[in-house]
Amino acid sequence: MSQKFFQDLWPEELSYCFGCGRNNKDGLQIKSYWEGDESLCIWTPKEYLKAGKDILCGGIVATIIDCHCLNTAIAVAYKRETRELGTEPFIPYATGSLRMELKKPIPIQKPIILKAKVDQIQDKKIIVSCLLFSDNILCAKGEIIALRVSKDFWKQ
Repeated sequence: MSQKFFQDLWPEELSYCFGCGRNNKDGLQIKSYWEGDESLCIWTPKEYLKAGKDILCGGIVATIIDCHCLNTAIAVAYKRETRELGTEPFIPYATGSLRMELKKPIPIQKPIILKAKVDQIQDKKIIVSCLLFSDNILCAKGEIIALRVSKDFWKQ
């Protein structure tokens, strides 16, 4: 793939997140990239992440929506500053709130597609919404409010 995955471009010390950290070998390691004005993530759940027989755990759904949306917010912040993704200084954001709505059970053995878009940008706040599909069926929706934080926030 020639896409630049957002998560692969962030600083080493910020790459240990359970949902999206490339350095968390036990994590989900989702990967997000631009496709037009939306960000896309294609991810296949592991068997041990199920809540019931062949159904993905809702907490994992919340995690991947949160991580995909937050990474989208950071990527759009770079776009707004007309900077290449991952260039220093890093533009740090954190999730201020997360809302999720489960619509259908999500099968564990099929790839999931997340599509996120920026709904609103304010001074230090970006609102990102996300649709989650499995087998071309809308299974969940989510929204985060991403807040710009200090460069030392993640060192706490």
